[in-house]
Amino acid sequence: MASTTLPPSRRWRTVDIVVTAIVGVVFGAVFFGWGPVYSLLSVPLKGVAPLTGLLSGVWFIPAVLAPLLVRRPGAALFAELLGAVVEMVMGGQYGFATLLSGLAQGLGAELVFFAFRYRSYSLPTALLLAGAASGLGCAIVDVIVSYAGFDLGWKATYTVACMVGGLVLAGLVSWLIARGLSATGVLSALAGGRKQTRV
Repeated sequence: MASTTLPPSRRWRTVDIVVTAIVGVVFGAVFFGWGPVYSLLSVPLKGVAPLTGLLSGVWFIPAVLAPLLVRRPGAALFAELLGAVVEMVMGGQYGFATLLSGLAQGLGAELVFFAFRYRSYSLPTALLLAGAASGLGCAIVDVIVSYAGFDLGWKATYTVACMVGGLVLAGLVSWLIARGLSATGVLSALAGGRKQTRV
């Protein structure tokens, strides 16, 4: 009978849990602060409301950053959902919808890493796929909960804008953060720090 235990490279260690939780909590606070900033920056875009999706990528960063650091199954969903919980507990302006968005954003990135069997953490995976997939998850929730009044064209535009925002603000920024931290050696205890050439 085949063993159902995860190989060592996939098993969660205490340090992986702690680092992923730190990413979630820190960015939960960032999310809380980003909400008012997002609202302010969205004002000039009121005439083309779907383009506000370009600014949403900040909310997806944990879903990409945590997996790049710890390289463990579930890291994207764990970090993103924890960030959403922290934002909501702090009194974030979006209330319970924050949890739905966190779940969808984390799941979007998680499915990408799962599709690559948690073996690819390259720039294309992080930037083009995981970041964009988080944006797609965000857009799906938003066009149902917040923007149901958009016509089909605006919904499609908003979805693309969220994916582009995720690609740049979540994918690229997360990859740069992970690469920069790895170069300092502070992540030597983590899989992402030991495998810099695959970041």
